[in-house]
Amino acid sequence: MCKPAGAMCNLACDYCYYLEKKSLYRGAGRPMMMDDSTLERFVRSYIECQTTPSVMFTWHGGEPLMRPVSFYRKALQMQRKYAGGRHIENSIQTNGTLLTDEWCRFLHDNGFLVGISIDGTQAMHDRFRHDARGGSSFGQVMRGIEMLQRHNVEFNVMATVNSANADEPAAFYHFFREAGCHYIQFTPIVERYSSDGKLLHYGSEETGELAAFSVRPEQWGDFLCGVYDEWIKEDVGTYFVQMFDSTLANWVGVEPGVCSLARQCGHAAVMEHNGDVYSCDHFVFPEYKLGNIHHSTLIEMMFSSKQKDFASIKEGKLTRQCRECQWLFACHGECPRNRFATSKDGEKGHNYLCAGYRKFFKHAAPTMDYMKNEYANNRPPANVMRWLKESGNKQQNH
Repeated sequence: MCKPAGAMCNLACDYCYYLEKKSLYRGAGRPMMMDDSTLERFVRSYIECQTTPSVMFTWHGGEPLMRPVSFYRKALQMQRKYAGGRHIENSIQTNGTLLTDEWCRFLHDNGFLVGISIDGTQAMHDRFRHDARGGSSFGQVMRGIEMLQRHNVEFNVMATVNSANADEPAAFYHFFREAGCHYIQFTPIVERYSSDGKLLHYGSEETGELAAFSVRPEQWGDFLCGVYDEWIKEDVGTYFVQMFDSTLANWVGVEPGVCSLARQCGHAAVMEHNGDVYSCDHFVFPEYKLGNIHHSTLIEMMFSSKQKDFASIKEGKLTRQCRECQWLFACHGECPRNRFATSKDGEKGHNYLCAGYRKFFKHAAPTMDYMKNEYANNRPPANVMRWLKESGNKQQNH
């Protein structure tokens, strides 16, 4: 992911793990904005290191719309210059509040996939997602979504699951469904702070204190089960929930679309505005800096021993409880950043959300098994909806 405005953002969300990254670059003597030479070096290097005919650029933040449309026009010019016959695609993750007609026309005309950050209903969203003065951002985000729809821009929604919305899974899901959002992603918020108020990361010796906005394991499990029950009834194949699609992928033995549920990680690095490259978006700490694009190539950094060591954490440092779990195939220990709990055997480094995931996998297993069988026999997994209805009718008749 490329961060052309670094950690700069027009909002001040309580749970944002990236706003504090400004401290890494304070005193650098210039704004946290990517210059043209860094942009060109990144575009050329990123395209050259790809081995597939299609290349996807992901623009992230902070808030990437802090840069003007002209910046991205320049990026597209450079992509065309260095494409070398490859097909180039672009996606951008935004809070949606800065969208205008000009932006939407540009995004549509150039085939951008847009990710919109929104946490559900206004009460859910505004609890933690607000501007620097604590004001509501919900209306601006909804206005942005309506503009994207009016300009026929392809988009999906990215929601966090936190202490403010985790207890209302049905209302959460119905909000997005009624808003016409057919592609839904959500991720659990779990953050710890040190005694001096700094974010803690994987491997930190200090236990720290769990942030009040973090979702609890039991909440996470109940939330997943609640949303799944709404989705599985009549929305399979028409509304796409990344968590469930990725779970089914693991069930049938193919690579999931979300790295947290994959067997291995280490391929989703980020580049800051000045060319600094880090192992992962959630590991932008000095310990996980791989180098700078002005001094090393992306290939050198991504295939370095440091990045290989980082990638080995996912599979190589599972607790015994994890290794012996019947659901290991479905989550692979989830993201290392959440591995700060203690297993039932007293082993450190267990995933904090484990109990929630186990509850969800057990709950979803019968329907996942059915969809796996349909997939194996070249039939649509969406047949599960008819199967559920028929099963329900049989139970009622008896």
